[in-house]
Amino acid sequence: MTKIVISGTGLYTPEHAISNDELVTSFNNYVEDFNTGHKADIEAGKLDALLPSSTAFVEKASGIKSRYVMNKEGILDTARMTPNIPERADEDLSILAEMAVLAAKDAMAAAGKQAADVDAVIVACSNLQRAYPAIAVEVQDALGIEGFGFDMNVACSSATFGIQAAADMIKTGSARAILVVNPEICSGHLNFRDRDSHFIFGDVATAVLLEADTTATAPGAFEILSTKLKTKFSNNIRNNFGFLNRAAPEGIGARDKLFVQEGRKVFKDVVPMVSNLILDHLKQADIAPSALRRLWLHQANIHMNDFIGRKVLGHDPAPQEAPNILDEYANTSSAGSIIAFHKHKDDFEPGDIGLICSFGAGYSAGSVIVRKMG
Repeated sequence: MTKIVISGTGLYTPEHAISNDELVTSFNNYVEDFNTGHKADIEAGKLDALLPSSTAFVEKASGIKSRYVMNKEGILDTARMTPNIPERADEDLSILAEMAVLAAKDAMAAAGKQAADVDAVIVACSNLQRAYPAIAVEVQDALGIEGFGFDMNVACSSATFGIQAAADMIKTGSARAILVVNPEICSGHLNFRDRDSHFIFGDVATAVLLEADTTATAPGAFEILSTKLKTKFSNNIRNNFGFLNRAAPEGIGARDKLFVQEGRKVFKDVVPMVSNLILDHLKQADIAPSALRRLWLHQANIHMNDFIGRKVLGHDPAPQEAPNILDEYANTSSAGSIIAFHKHKDDFEPGDIGLICSFGAGYSAGSVIVRKMG
């Protein structure tokens, strides 16, 4: 039986970072300007005064301390508070494809592969910059890969769903090796004027290269032992922007055209859903939770990860059991669990077992059990 492995991972990190202090200063300047400009209506009870944010609030609520972004100036400009990323000419490489190519090249180098060795590209992410042509086909072309490519979106679970799709295609012989790439400009759909969520997201791109174990040549490959996916519809995380509608200028009066969530409801729903998915997956694979050396979890909220880790492992997870990259990268949607895997896998010994899990809007969740190859 063909064994499918992850033979390389890649990461592209933007050069610009925004600290909590910088972000909170910008937000509070906006709050002060808003409250001053609408003082009469606030005093008359026609409007509610906006509340300021604080670094302490952000860190306590999320565990986030900083985030990388593709454009810093536009986000911190209180008159704009959204990334300022100019459109590119159709003949130029799109910004999402540019990020994806850099992460993909990193993964290909780690796997010791050239374009001629790869047959497909899957761009799996939450935030596609256009409907068509597919970003994946553009990435495929930029890398010089013959074969095919397609985009897929399962929100924050896109990476693990993409991994299962790629593994299944390699098993059936549809492709020899497949790149699953997760470019995320999450800052583009974030409402930086919403106190409850203005701090959540960052930008990044990750990539994994999958192939059969018989063609893997680079050391350090991880065999995919099993995958499991789950979806359950919910409106508690939603973004209604699309080609059938458009946001009002700067998002005013159109909050649902940007990222919105009912945070407490999401926490209550998603933690047990994901915990049970992982435990059911391990049981089906006949692997005891105690056999896991590490959980590479979706990086949305430190409290969610702590609860899930405790439920799965039966104790409070140590940092090395459930590594956290939230403090540096913030929530990077589909890329979060892959960043954790990319940065915290090299200390595994042959035979060590870990689990990659992502979860998010939909609701959706994906679990991938991997074992370090000898």
